[in-house]
Amino acid sequence: MSEEFFKHESAYVDEGAKVGKGTKIWHFCHIMSGAEIGEGCILGQNVVVSPNVKIGNKCKIQNNVSVYEGVVLEDYVFCGPSMVFTNVITPRSEYPRATSEHYHPTLVKRGASIGANATIRCGVTLHECAFVAAGAVVTKDVPSYAIVAGVPAKIIGWMGAYGDVLDFSNSDTFTDSVGHTYQKVSDTEVIKKSD
Repeated sequence: MSEEFFKHESAYVDEGAKVGKGTKIWHFCHIMSGAEIGEGCILGQNVVVSPNVKIGNKCKIQNNVSVYEGVVLEDYVFCGPSMVFTNVITPRSEYPRATSEHYHPTLVKRGASIGANATIRCGVTLHECAFVAAGAVVTKDVPSYAIVAGVPAKIIGWMGAYGDVLDFSNSDTFTDSVGHTYQKVSDTEVIKKSD
């Protein structure tokens, strides 16, 4: 385990966990054995990272988030306060399903953001730069650059990598404030055409 990261004295990083250089782990966090966290991440208060979870570089995980086994976060993912991941579709206390063979993997791709108190049902993929609104309940895959909101979450708009809302009301292409151009291909697909 690298000692080139910051860990608050109240946090636990179990033996066998890997934490990248420059990562900051704040109050009351628990990083379990087998977890892998990349470089330059920030984990707020009371974050739990379960065994075999993989977290990329430069991710920000706000207070009170549990990242359960079966979840993979690519680089630059933002998890808002108290958002929820799940990993079992049909949990029962009397008949536990707490082994990896029962887990449904969840993939959060590069640059995606998940708002406060949102819930991500296991087995879905949030594609590049997807934006999940606060309080949304995601039950199916979210396309790249889509803004989803509601219960269940539905596409309500589009957002570029920089965070600009993409306005396709007058054209199928839109250039954001930093010069990236996007094209709306269909009601469920937007692609980035240029940087």
